[in-house]
Amino acid sequence: METKLIMIVITGAAGFIGSCLVKKLNDEGYVDLILVDDFNRPEKTANWQHLQFTEKVDRAEFFEWAKDKGNRIQFVFHIGARTDTTEFDKAILDQLNVNYSKSMWEFCTKEGIALVYASSAATYGLGEYGFEDSYEHIRDLKPLNPYGQSKLNFDLWALEQESAPYFWTGLKFFNVYGPNEYHKGRMASVVFHAYNQIKSTGKLKLFRSHRPDYKDGEQRRDFVYVKDVINVLYYLMLKRRDNGIYNLGSGKANTFNELANAVFHALDLSPNIEYVDTPEDIRDKYQYFTEADMHKLVDSGYDQTFTGIDEGVSDYVKNYLMSNSYY
Repeated sequence: METKLIMIVITGAAGFIGSCLVKKLNDEGYVDLILVDDFNRPEKTANWQHLQFTEKVDRAEFFEWAKDKGNRIQFVFHIGARTDTTEFDKAILDQLNVNYSKSMWEFCTKEGIALVYASSAATYGLGEYGFEDSYEHIRDLKPLNPYGQSKLNFDLWALEQESAPYFWTGLKFFNVYGPNEYHKGRMASVVFHAYNQIKSTGKLKLFRSHRPDYKDGEQRRDFVYVKDVINVLYYLMLKRRDNGIYNLGSGKANTFNELANAVFHALDLSPNIEYVDTPEDIRDKYQYFTEADMHKLVDSGYDQTFTGIDEGVSDYVKNYLMSNSYY
């Protein structure tokens, strides 16, 4: 494969989505990559150590490092963020999710660099206004936690800017699952936790429904495979038009029962599900339905099919989790 000498910056490159994106870029022939992250977490080393790149830069030192490199950098994927939905220290979220993103926006604007950044479906809250990525209700959204609010705060700031990168896109990631999330602990995907629980106990506990309009395990979420996510990211890098904020989910909500059955099937086991009460401290903020409206991205020209839950879970379980492998 021909090597493509285009300098690309990826923040959050040691993390889940960021490291998968670096692998995708390597597979497409891009090796002049600048990996930006906090590299002091040894549990994330396996995500990136096998990848091809030019340099890794500590996130705190990036803007100083980049002062004289704006004419060489052609694209920035700003994936890095504090993604812990249980983080209640607003100062940390403001620093990492809002102010750092503002600095990246201003850097890319000044240097004429294209920018794609990670927003989140957490901005939608309980979905009172649906899950359409138009801007009609964006200022009315009520995220359920400070993390979601920090992502919404930056989205709103970006939309208000008169000066912007010549190409920019914000992506509202829904429930992403897939390889390279071993380090995420509690914040890892439902698929990851389901696999480990089934392997250790032979059964899976799911939250029962506390609403009469939903049966136990029939709560629905938009689960999107990370390989689909990085395909969209790569598409946007090549396309570079139609600025704005877009949803990035599968476009199809699946029940937790469907997800659980997919994991059991991938392990060649009969489903064994136990329903337990949703903890009272999160019960009033528990999402019963999320589904990305994907018309905006499709209308922009994206025509690849998203992976179904059975196929995605099977690939993840059989080719990664069972062998503790990395993408």
